[in-house]
Amino acid sequence: MAGRTTLLALLAGAAALADASQGDREPVYRDCVLRCDEWNCSGAGLQHFRSHQPIYMSLAGWTCRDDCKYECMWLTVGLYLQEGYRVPQFHGKWPFSRFLFFQEPASAVASFLNGLANLVMLSRYRTSVPASSPMYHTCVAFAWFRDG
Repeated sequence: MAGRTTLLALLAGAAALADASQGDREPVYRDCVLRCDEWNCSGAGLQHFRSHQPIYMSLAGWTCRDDCKYECMWLTVGLYLQEGYRVPQFHGKWPFSRFLFFQEPASAVASFLNGLANLVMLSRYRTSVPASSPMYHTCVAFAWFRDG
Protein backbone atom coordinates (compact mmCIF):
# COMPACT_ATOMS: atom_id res chain seq x y z
CA MET A 1 0.00 0.00 0.00
CA ALA A 2 2.84 2.37 0.87
CA GLY A 3 4.41 1.62 -2.52
CA ARG A 4 1.24 2.73 -4.32
CA THR A 5 1.06 5.92 -2.28
CA THR A 6 4.68 6.72 -3.09
CA LEU A 7 4.13 5.97 -6.77
CA LEU A 8 1.04 8.20 -6.88
CA ALA A 9 2.92 11.02 -5.14
CA LEU A 10 5.80 10.73 -7.64
CA LEU A 11 3.43 10.69 -10.61
CA ALA A 12 1.54 13.72 -9.29
CA GLY A 13 4.82 15.59 -8.79
CA ALA A 14 6.02 14.69 -12.28
CA ALA A 15 2.72 15.82 -13.78
CA ALA A 16 2.96 19.14 -11.96
CA LEU A 17 6.50 19.70 -13.22
CA ALA A 18 5.60 18.69 -16.78
CA ASP A 19 2.74 21.19 -16.83
CA ALA A 20 4.81 24.21 -15.79
CA SER A 21 6.68 26.30 -18.34
CA GLN A 22 10.06 27.96 -17.84
CA GLY A 23 8.48 31.35 -17.19
CA ASP A 24 6.03 29.95 -14.60
CA ARG A 25 8.89 28.40 -12.64
CA GLU A 26 10.96 31.59 -12.65
CA PRO A 27 11.31 32.89 -9.05
CA VAL A 28 11.11 36.51 -10.23
CA TYR A 29 7.75 35.80 -11.88
CA ARG A 30 6.37 33.88 -8.90
CA ASP A 31 7.47 36.56 -6.40
CA CYS A 32 6.06 39.31 -8.61
CA VAL A 33 2.66 37.56 -8.84
CA LEU A 34 2.58 37.01 -5.07
CA ARG A 35 3.49 40.64 -4.31
CA CYS A 36 1.06 41.99 -6.89
CA ASP A 37 -1.70 39.74 -5.57
CA GLU A 38 -1.08 40.89 -1.98
CA TRP A 39 -0.91 44.60 -2.83
CA ASN A 40 -3.45 44.93 -5.64
CA CYS A 41 -6.01 42.16 -5.21
CA SER A 42 -7.32 42.75 -1.72
CA GLY A 43 -8.72 45.66 0.27
CA ALA A 44 -8.11 49.14 -1.12
CA GLY A 45 -5.87 47.81 -3.89
CA LEU A 46 -8.70 45.66 -5.22
CA GLN A 47 -11.12 48.58 -5.11
CA HIS A 48 -8.61 50.68 -7.06
CA PHE A 49 -8.14 47.88 -9.60
CA ARG A 50 -11.89 47.46 -10.10
CA SER A 51 -12.50 51.18 -10.45
CA HIS A 52 -9.82 51.50 -13.14
CA GLN A 53 -10.48 48.23 -15.00
CA PRO A 54 -12.21 48.81 -18.35
CA ILE A 55 -15.74 47.40 -18.48
CA TYR A 56 -14.92 45.08 -21.41
CA MET A 57 -12.14 43.48 -19.34
CA SER A 58 -14.44 42.72 -16.42
CA LEU A 59 -17.16 41.42 -18.77
CA ALA A 60 -14.60 39.11 -20.37
CA GLY A 61 -13.73 37.69 -16.94
CA TRP A 62 -10.25 39.17 -16.46
CA THR A 63 -9.54 39.21 -12.74
CA CYS A 64 -7.03 41.14 -10.70
CA ARG A 65 -4.89 37.99 -10.43
CA ASP A 66 -5.01 37.55 -14.22
CA ASP A 67 -3.80 41.13 -14.58
CA CYS A 68 -0.99 40.47 -12.10
CA LYS A 69 0.11 37.42 -14.09
CA TYR A 70 0.04 39.44 -17.32
CA GLU A 71 2.06 42.36 -15.91
CA CYS A 72 4.55 40.08 -14.16
CA MET A 73 4.95 38.04 -17.35
CA TRP A 74 6.13 41.16 -19.19
CA LEU A 75 8.39 42.18 -16.31
CA THR A 76 10.04 38.75 -16.44
CA VAL A 77 10.31 38.85 -20.25
CA GLY A 78 12.05 42.24 -19.97
CA LEU A 79 14.57 40.84 -17.50
CA TYR A 80 15.25 37.82 -19.75
CA LEU A 81 15.85 40.07 -22.75
CA GLN A 82 18.00 42.46 -20.72
CA GLU A 83 20.25 39.54 -19.73
CA GLY A 84 20.42 38.24 -23.31
CA TYR A 85 18.23 35.16 -22.84
CA ARG A 86 15.44 33.93 -25.08
CA VAL A 87 11.84 34.76 -24.22
CA PRO A 88 10.34 31.96 -22.09
CA GLN A 89 6.87 30.48 -22.30
CA PHE A 90 4.34 31.12 -19.53
CA HIS A 91 1.60 28.60 -18.72
CA GLY A 92 2.44 26.70 -21.90
CA LYS A 93 2.08 29.74 -24.17
CA TRP A 94 4.34 32.36 -25.66
CA PRO A 95 3.81 35.91 -24.39
CA PHE A 96 1.52 38.05 -26.52
CA SER A 97 0.50 41.66 -26.04
CA ARG A 98 -3.10 42.08 -25.02
CA PHE A 99 -5.47 43.72 -27.52
CA LEU A 100 -8.69 44.78 -25.80
CA PHE A 101 -9.39 41.66 -23.73
CA PHE A 102 -7.70 39.22 -26.13
CA GLN A 103 -4.23 38.13 -25.14
CA GLU A 104 -3.97 36.07 -28.32
CA PRO A 105 -6.06 37.95 -30.90
CA ALA A 106 -5.05 35.75 -33.86
CA SER A 107 -6.10 32.64 -31.95
CA ALA A 108 -9.42 34.26 -30.99
CA VAL A 109 -10.11 35.22 -34.62
CA ALA A 110 -9.20 31.71 -35.80
CA SER A 111 -11.53 30.18 -33.19
CA PHE A 112 -14.35 32.49 -34.24
CA LEU A 113 -13.84 31.61 -37.92
CA ASN A 114 -13.72 27.90 -37.04
CA GLY A 115 -17.05 28.21 -35.21
CA LEU A 116 -18.54 30.11 -38.12
CA ALA A 117 -17.39 27.42 -40.57
CA ASN A 118 -18.96 24.76 -38.35
CA LEU A 119 -22.28 26.63 -38.33
CA VAL A 120 -22.23 27.03 -42.12
CA MET A 121 -21.48 23.33 -42.63
CA LEU A 122 -24.13 22.31 -40.10
CA SER A 123 -26.67 24.43 -41.97
CA ARG A 124 -25.68 22.79 -45.28
CA TYR A 125 -25.86 19.33 -43.72
CA ARG A 126 -29.32 19.94 -42.27
CA THR A 127 -30.70 21.19 -45.61
CA SER A 128 -29.20 18.42 -47.75
CA VAL A 129 -29.56 15.33 -45.51
CA PRO A 130 -33.03 14.11 -44.49
CA ALA A 131 -33.71 13.96 -40.73
CA SER A 132 -34.73 10.31 -41.16
CA SER A 133 -31.17 9.30 -42.13
CA PRO A 134 -29.59 6.78 -39.75
CA MET A 135 -26.85 8.99 -38.26
CA TYR A 136 -28.49 12.39 -38.82
CA HIS A 137 -29.12 13.23 -35.14
CA THR A 138 -25.71 11.94 -34.09
CA CYS A 139 -23.97 14.17 -36.65
CA VAL A 140 -26.00 17.22 -35.62
CA ALA A 141 -25.26 16.60 -31.93
CA PHE A 142 -21.56 16.18 -32.72
CA ALA A 143 -21.55 19.46 -34.64
CA TRP A 144 -23.06 21.31 -31.66
CA PHE A 145 -21.05 19.72 -28.87
CA ARG A 146 -17.62 18.88 -30.22
CA ASP A 147 -14.68 20.64 -28.57
CA GLY A 148 -12.99 21.65 -31.79
